[in-house]
Amino acid sequence: MAKKKRKTRKHIMIKAIIALFLLLAFTLLLVGEGNRADRVCFNGNCFKVEVVDTPEARQKGLMFRDYLPGDEGMLFVFEEEWIYSFWMKNTLIPLDMIWINSGLEVVHIHENAEPCKEDPCPSINPGVPALYVLEVNAGKARETGLSIGDKADFRGNILP
Repeated sequence: MAKKKRKTRKHIMIKAIIALFLLLAFTLLLVGEGNRADRVCFNGNCFKVEVVDTPEARQKGLMFRDYLPGDEGMLFVFEEEWIYSFWMKNTLIPLDMIWINSGLEVVHIHENAEPCKEDPCPSINPGVPALYVLEVNAGKARETGLSIGDKADFRGNILP
C-alpha cells in the first residue's frame, strides 16, 4: 500500500511539473511575440523598452498603436551599424526618434515625427550610421534634456 502511494505521489509531482512548464511556455508566447522588454536610460532618465530585433517586428514597429505610456518606448536593434531610415506609415502617435551607434552614443535625434497623412510617406533619414533606434513619445527627448553625444545605458537583456 505504501509503495502504491509513493508511486501516485510521484506521478502527481511529474504531472504538476509538466503543467508548470506548459504554463510558463504559454505565458512566454503571449508576452510579446518573442520580443524582450528592458530599459534604456540617458542621464538617469529611463524608458522601459520593447526590443524588436527581427525584420518582421522592425517592419511593424509601433504601427496601429494609439497609445504609448510616457515612460515606455520601442528599441529597434539591427545586426550591423548602418544609416537606417524610418517612416511613420500607419503610426498613430507622434514620436521622437533617437539613433544610437555601436558605442551607445546618441548620433541623431528627430523630434516630433508626426503620423503620416500622405502617400507615399516621407522618409526620416538621419544621415549617420547607427545600430539602434529608440522611439518614444514626442517631446520626451527635449523633456529629458537629451543631446547628440549623450551615452545610452542599456539595462537588462537588450544586447544579444
